[in-house]
Amino acid sequence: MASPITCHVLNTLSGTPAAGLKATLTLLSKSTSAETNVNFHAVTNDDGRVKEWSSPSSVTLSDIMERFAAGERIPWSIKFDVGRWYEEKGIESFWPEVEVKFYVKKGERHYHVPVLVGPWTYTTYRGS
Repeated sequence: MASPITCHVLNTLSGTPAAGLKATLTLLSKSTSAETNVNFHAVTNDDGRVKEWSSPSSVTLSDIMERFAAGERIPWSIKFDVGRWYEEKGIESFWPEVEVKFYVKKGERHYHVPVLVGPWTYTTYRGS
């Protein structure tokens, strides 16, 4: 089963996918049905995409989502390590990291978070 949360990062400086960019997905809420400070990690693929997230434990993102009630709005964050990523390419970045916070409503279609990032700017939106 595909992850309920995916993302895609494009490097606006070169107009190419941001391959090899570290990302951390974090559950932001404390709920009676789920724990807080749950982190998942990924590195964008050659196309700048994250399709699956890994966790140090055996808990999956789908497992966490199942702990919430239908229709519940769940706050999440994705942090992208853009500062280090640009530095590895010899480019100075204004951003040490870019963080996108968003809600996921349990029971809706999957959520896709596209991000356009450059050394001096970034933008995002809810994708499909």
